[in-house]
Amino acid sequence: MFLNFTELLEAARARGPVSIAVAAAHDPDVIEALRLARELGLAEGILVGKGSEIRSLAREAGFDLSESQIVNEPDPVAAIRQAIALVREGRAGLLMKGKVSTANLMRAVLDNDTGLRTGRQLSQVIVFQVPGFGRLMLLTDAALHIAPTLAQKAELCRNAIEVAQAIGIEKPNIAALCALELVNPEMPATVDAAALCAMNRRGQLAGCYVEGPIALDAALSKFAAERKNITTPIVENTDIFLAPDIEAANILYRALVYFAKAESGGIVLGARAPIVLLSRAETAETKVRSIAIGVLTARGG
Repeated sequence: MFLNFTELLEAARARGPVSIAVAAAHDPDVIEALRLARELGLAEGILVGKGSEIRSLAREAGFDLSESQIVNEPDPVAAIRQAIALVREGRAGLLMKGKVSTANLMRAVLDNDTGLRTGRQLSQVIVFQVPGFGRLMLLTDAALHIAPTLAQKAELCRNAIEVAQAIGIEKPNIAALCALELVNPEMPATVDAAALCAMNRRGQLAGCYVEGPIALDAALSKFAAERKNITTPIVENTDIFLAPDIEAANILYRALVYFAKAESGGIVLGARAPIVLLSRAETAETKVRSIAIGVLTARGG
């Protein structure tokens, strides 16, 4: 089990480098991330996008690119298709979002004929490290599923379990987060959380331990759990936080980054290859950590 991103990056470095196809790579943070990924031995990029801008940004960053690494395609939709084709052809093991919208990228990924569908549910998994906590934890899904159904939440768990195992957490503890610990029919998230627990105990959701419904304070604090008379092995030992919907996940993620000063990285799982799909507001360092998570997941940890 990796206790921090330094250990995670070293493990990914030992398994790299992989080839990563970038859709619309004419973005300074993407270029910087790829430069750092090369320095660390994580990945080599194939950059699809506006060729002249890619060359200019690379020169400014001191990033030496060969012409074979640049695919000139100024149209963003066509750039997405070309990047996906590189993955389909086996020329790239990861896909990365550049200066394109998430909606356009995912629409192309999910195309039945030319995309990267596998029959699995796609979901985003974020790995994060908070100062004061001596281990890595995971959160899902802050990017794709607006209001996941029970069946989709089970798939979100399965994808998060795969990432957890890739970073050395053999049997992760999952907190199905809600506002309280009691099942309330007027709060559908609590009903779903209880159903996920039942699925877990009956072997329908394997490779993990699920607890829920449970509030965030009880999962993180022995004091809070004791005051609420909650006894569960996940108290102060949660590996994966499953949010009830995209709003809760996104707010929690931003709070971790901006209030708690967490470091993070994330990928989308469920397609033919891991996808580095992050907001343009994320730093180059966050993108590098995401590439490292993708390397470990693509190569089985």
